[in-house]
Amino acid sequence: MAKKSKGETPMMKQYNSFKSKYPGAILLFRVGDFYETFGQDAVLASQILGITLTKRNNGSASETELAGFPYHALDNYLSRLVKSGQRVAICDQIEDPRFAKKLVKRGVTELVSPGVSYNDQVLETKSNNYLASLTHDGPTWGISFLDISTGEFLVYEGNQENIEKLIASFNPAEVLCSKAERGLFLDILGDKHNPYFLEEWFFQYEFAYELLIKHFATQSLKGFGVEKMAQGLAAAGAILHYLEQSMHQHLKHITSLSRIEQGHYVWLDQFTIRNLELVYPQQSGGVSLMEILDHTHSPMGSRLLRKWTMLPLKNKEKILERQSVVSSLLENPGLCEEIQEVLQQVGDLERLISKVASRRVRPRELLQIKKSLQHIKDLKEKLLQVDIPFLQKYAHRLDPCPFLMDTLEKSLLENPKALINEGGLIKGGVSESLDELRDIVDNSKAYLEKTRQHAVEETGISSLKIGFNKVFGYYLEVSNTHKNKVPTSWVRKQTLTSAERYITEELKEYEDKILHAEEKIVAEELQLYQQLVEDASDFIAPIQQDARVLGGLDCLCSFATLALKYDYCCPQLGEDFVIDIQEGRHPVIERQLPADQPFIPNSLYLDRDDQQIMVITGPNMAGKSALLRQVALICIMAQMGSFVPAKRAKIGIVDKIFTRVGASDNLARGESTFMVEMMETASIMNNLSDRSLVLMDEIGRGTSTYDGISIAWSILEYLHEHPRSRPKTLFATHYHELNELANQFSRIHNFHVSVKEINKRIVFLRKLSPGGSEHSFGIHVAKMAGIPPQVVERAQEIMHYFESERLKSSSKSDPDLKEKLKDVPPNSYQLNIFEAQDPALERIKNLLESLDVNMLSPIEALLKLNELKSLLQK
Repeated sequence: MAKKSKGETPMMKQYNSFKSKYPGAILLFRVGDFYETFGQDAVLASQILGITLTKRNNGSASETELAGFPYHALDNYLSRLVKSGQRVAICDQIEDPRFAKKLVKRGVTELVSPGVSYNDQVLETKSNNYLASLTHDGPTWGISFLDISTGEFLVYEGNQENIEKLIASFNPAEVLCSKAERGLFLDILGDKHNPYFLEEWFFQYEFAYELLIKHFATQSLKGFGVEKMAQGLAAAGAILHYLEQSMHQHLKHITSLSRIEQGHYVWLDQFTIRNLELVYPQQSGGVSLMEILDHTHSPMGSRLLRKWTMLPLKNKEKILERQSVVSSLLENPGLCEEIQEVLQQVGDLERLISKVASRRVRPRELLQIKKSLQHIKDLKEKLLQVDIPFLQKYAHRLDPCPFLMDTLEKSLLENPKALINEGGLIKGGVSESLDELRDIVDNSKAYLEKTRQHAVEETGISSLKIGFNKVFGYYLEVSNTHKNKVPTSWVRKQTLTSAERYITEELKEYEDKILHAEEKIVAEELQLYQQLVEDASDFIAPIQQDARVLGGLDCLCSFATLALKYDYCCPQLGEDFVIDIQEGRHPVIERQLPADQPFIPNSLYLDRDDQQIMVITGPNMAGKSALLRQVALICIMAQMGSFVPAKRAKIGIVDKIFTRVGASDNLARGESTFMVEMMETASIMNNLSDRSLVLMDEIGRGTSTYDGISIAWSILEYLHEHPRSRPKTLFATHYHELNELANQFSRIHNFHVSVKEINKRIVFLRKLSPGGSEHSFGIHVAKMAGIPPQVVERAQEIMHYFESERLKSSSKSDPDLKEKLKDVPPNSYQLNIFEAQDPALERIKNLLESLDVNMLSPIEALLKLNELKSLLQK
């Protein structure tokens, strides 16, 4: 907030009064043709926007920082401020400066924040922009999500773990929390999601309930199925009150409050969402599953596909319905293309109708709604003619809103101006008064000539002229010769040397029409346009329904395109506990390979009775982690209703997918790689079910070898012997000792990813085969990565030492490792060819030791040297 001083100007007093009401926001203060920022706001804005920071004298000895930009550049600069995480209060001039007697009246017209915006430059077309609200009472947590740009309003109540999972799934742009427990909420949210802290009373249940029933104009919330969700409703009510304070009063497009039914979807915890890279890649330049799946042609489809990806279905009937539509579209590729062509032309109908509700829709956007409704009409007729029941079901849910379409067709110009305050919006024939005003503007010269002719006929003065000046407007000029013919009703306004100038009532009346016609045209067109927007707002619900239907069709067409383009198969869904994938492929990796490098498919079988757990060994880079992710992604795609990258696939419905793959530190929160690993593993162990799919990669590698083996061994025992569940498990490891478990437990089986060693080089075959692997080839991988040769050679020497020692031991795992380490031959890291474990160098050493240098002739010495050289080259 700018500092007040005794000598501050009236404008700065006005600024400070608004700033005090919005202390956590950057205040954009409209001054003439600029938006100005002052004080610390100016410093921050100049840094974010790269605009000049200067100073102004505010009427006292003190100065304040100043930074501004032209008002017409608001959208661009506003988006940059909001994307940087700032909340922005827009303070506009609410009266015309021409009519202001003293200080221009101003008011905050909108508060824009990361989670509350209609600005196209702030919003991502392909993803929702959620504002979340979070609260709790003891162990019961409530959360609500609102995308104000689409009207989607969701609520959920459950435990903290479920809440964290939903936050990871929905990835809100901003989260409202209570100031009373700031530390707790920050611990959950970390450094993401732009938390904003409100007073505790915002989250009172009774207050929230009243707000919600008032907004939905209902007597209760029973119709939404959320009546008993006290904490969920408290969170939802906080959102509505926050919007009210943010000057967002037009919320007609928020038509319902939907309950998130956690039990309807596959459980994907926050670790799994991250590890599988469903929506966002973990590494810069990486590719997510969403990027591969998304062949949608509309923003609604792309946003819905993200939801389907994060929330795969558990309901077999719904999955089969999606599969059926995809199969039908594959059988009718021409129909699929026609649907996609319509979708491409419809545009973002969901966000367009929300702009209608908020009274922010621009003329060309309203025109787009009209065109979209026409395309919906054509698509509905087309789908009703197709003998595909599910597509006809979609068709019956489409409503082209013929009345609105006809109203817009009759009223709105085909190429309206971009802004509503410029005129050029409404067709002729809509309003008689508007047509008259346009006629005046278009035919003003002709009308003036007509007025002059009428005056000539009245007076007989053929030399009479019509002119205009800024002092008294239009006039009739009569030369002195004819001034005695002037009627008494004319009013003399000016005397010249040779002529007199007069005005008439008719001329003044028309003058007023001409001078104010353009202003009146803009005003009347604005009024008519606002009426059009009001008419359109009566159709929010059916158009939102159209957007949902089109989004669903778009996703299914995307699945069909994907299946046809990449040769996917239709998975067989069952109620059993079997996952049987024949020649499965990783949907992301196979698309990243060079054209001449085919992806090596793998088959895999899991069930709960015979092969519940697969322990997979193999060298680094062989593809163990990719195989684990591949299985999970195929299951997710299958339960989204998509076809999958495999020759054949049978998927018993999975209800939870857990992954523990990859290593990541969270140093900012004081958590090491091993701690993160154990936290993720604990989440798996504590949430198992009979239909769970568990993927674990390199468990225990973050600690000592014996600790790691012990933890991994114990986890595998627990998964096999779980008292209530037999989760299907893929367990990748470098601990070959774990292969022993297959001899002790009937449902644990060993597999390995094959490699082939050729001339001391390894070739990754990337093929899954039965049986365990005894060699990790880690030193070979180190050599391939470019580790210095002397380091690689030293590692080989140490490895040979350990292998020889292990052969001397009766057991495969030597318990006296610490003692053996003491006996490892020292190395000074100076290159010594006679200590290197290389057969060629051994032969050279043996040859040299057998030579008697004193007995060699010069010729024999040269021959021996040549022999040594040839040995070195072998």
